[in-house]
Amino acid sequence: MYATIVSFFQDGGAFMYPILFVFIFGVAIAIERLIYLNMMKAKNQSAWKRLLPILNQGNFRQAMEIATNSKSAVGRILAYGLSKVGKGRRHDDLEMAMEEGLMEILPRLEKRTPYLATFANIATLLGLLGTILGLIKAFTAVANVDPAEKANILSASISIAMNTTAFGLMAAIPLLLAFTFLQTKTTEIVDSIEMASVKFVNLIRDARPAEAAARATTKKV
Repeated sequence: MYATIVSFFQDGGAFMYPILFVFIFGVAIAIERLIYLNMMKAKNQSAWKRLLPILNQGNFRQAMEIATNSKSAVGRILAYGLSKVGKGRRHDDLEMAMEEGLMEILPRLEKRTPYLATFANIATLLGLLGTILGLIKAFTAVANVDPAEKANILSASISIAMNTTAFGLMAAIPLLLAFTFLQTKTTEIVDSIEMASVKFVNLIRDARPAEAAARATTKKV
């Protein structure tokens, strides 16, 4: 099997090497993005589990300290919102602050992922280009050959020329699958962050009437 793969690669010509380079580079990006997104998801879940009980208690100062020191996306976004809580801001201001935080974090989540789709297209196009140039070379080679041998030489040359297209597709398909998978994973993380933001705003909305009622009761006493 190893000999077959080496023979297939060698018969494809010079364009097999740039396709291989594009594929390896794309796989490296896919692995790096997968590790990053998995780490970010775990950090978000850990930070939210730690912050939710504190937010339910109304201890926004402690929540602010934890969110500020957190390296998770959820912590950073909640820090944006918590910075507006004690300033008498409206709920719209809280939502705007958290949307600003999300806009800052989103590019980090999507960083380099679009390259995978681009690399998949490049691998396919390099394969087609290698095949076309191989066919041109094949037809040029048989131009002055004995007609009895033309069919055999041409069929062998075309078979070799098609190797680059096949290899280009072999590289492009996994890269496209990785691109789709990482996009889905990124969307899941963004959705979880938005859900945490909505829950946070609802907690603030419910906490403020309770604070107002407590103040009114204190004044009466």
